[in-house]
Amino acid sequence: MLTIDDPATVAELTEMADRYETALMANDVETLDALFRNAPETIRYGVGEVLYGFAEIAAFRQGRVGGSPQRRVLRRVVTSFGPDLGTVNLEFQREGGTRIGRQSQTWVRTDAGWKITCAHVSLMADIS
Repeated sequence: MLTIDDPATVAELTEMADRYETALMANDVETLDALFRNAPETIRYGVGEVLYGFAEIAAFRQGRVGGSPQRRVLRRVVTSFGPDLGTVNLEFQREGGTRIGRQSQTWVRTDAGWKITCAHVSLMADIS
């Protein structure tokens, strides 16, 4: 039977999500790249880009001047599915912005540790 939300696994994923958020806000490209699974199947759909494979994701980060806009996390849900798979979903708001953003990540435990294998970032329509 599949164990959902094992506390130890959720704690590990939460730690990884915190590490990702810290690296994102600091534009720590080396750490961000290390958190993504280095594979052609890794996908990242961004607000303005569609990236297939680790190489495209890494190239995007290298070319992104100034990094991600600063943001505040409004809500986060971390869910584990067994000991080796989980999701991190959150809502955020960019500093000075009114739009709500959404981010979802699928994490998988590999021989090299937890890695993001699929990510999606989007912004909701401005409702102000």
